[in-house]
Amino acid sequence: MPNITNYVRRLRFDADEMSQQALADAVGVTRQTIIAIEKNKYSPSLKVAFKIAQVFGCPLDKVFSYQ
Repeated sequence: MPNITNYVRRLRFDADEMSQQALADAVGVTRQTIIAIEKNKYSPSLKVAFKIAQVFGCPLDKVFSYQ
């Protein structure tokens, strides 16, 4: 079955160990949303996905992958 995986946690740590709260504030979501995304329990909207990629300054496919 196809699955969406993400690299949000790795990107946060690579970005000077950015906190979940700091990312949530930058994206405009709650910390709980970031936690759920990192645990693959929630797939964000395209808008949120693009905002996360923008925060890290990388293309969407470096944050999320579909297999």
